[in-house]
Amino acid sequence: QVQLVESGGGLVQAGGSLRLSCAASGSSYAMGWFRQAPGKEREFVATISWRGGNTLYADSVKGRFTISRDNAKITVYLQMNSLKPEDTAVYYCAASRDYYTKMASRYDYWGQGTQVTVSS
Repeated sequence: QVQLVESGGGLVQAGGSLRLSCAASGSSYAMGWFRQAPGKEREFVATISWRGGNTLYADSVKGRFTISRDNAKITVYLQMNSLKPEDTAVYYCAASRDYYTKMASRYDYWGQGTQVTVSS
């Protein structure tokens, strides 16, 4: 069983930045970030392979968000720049024993989420 704990969410003005962190109790997993806005389905944001050499991003965040990991600290980060009101959502960290992927169904463990609110 892997425990995931997200932190770093908050309220920020449009154009601002936040960095989310996800501390994991185990390593050797591909990691991903997903988000869910009120009234919408959970959507993929970014993923990173367990060695950190490969990443994928949703088109809506490409060029603005950066996913990274520090395996020594067993922590994954999501640096979010140029935030927009439409980025407002609960952000979830997830771990996959499988290959890094955009598919939420391939993730085995999920955190509780952290709220990100971007004001206009």
